[in-house]
Amino acid sequence: MQQLITVVAHRFEQVVVNNSGSLLRALIYTIGHFFIAATCVWYFTGASFSAAITDAVVEPVLNGVWFFILDRYWTSRQAKKKAMKTALEAA
Repeated sequence: MQQLITVVAHRFEQVVVNNSGSLLRALIYTIGHFFIAATCVWYFTGASFSAAITDAVVEPVLNGVWFFILDRYWTSRQAKKKAMKTALEAA
């Protein structure tokens, strides 16, 4: 188990080092998104800022989960189409 943890930690470190600029920009963008979205919810709806920031954090997380589910479905459909096309060409 320790070896697995070491391998995963090393791979994570490689990803961070190789993509540090993109990760930093993504982090800054995400924080900015939270505050912009919270400000819009607060201003346009009159909600408390704590309710607005909760919405600004929860909504993108749910959208991320939705995107993941949609992408998994989409890629599985594409893989099935490709497999059927390959099978038909081989026949």
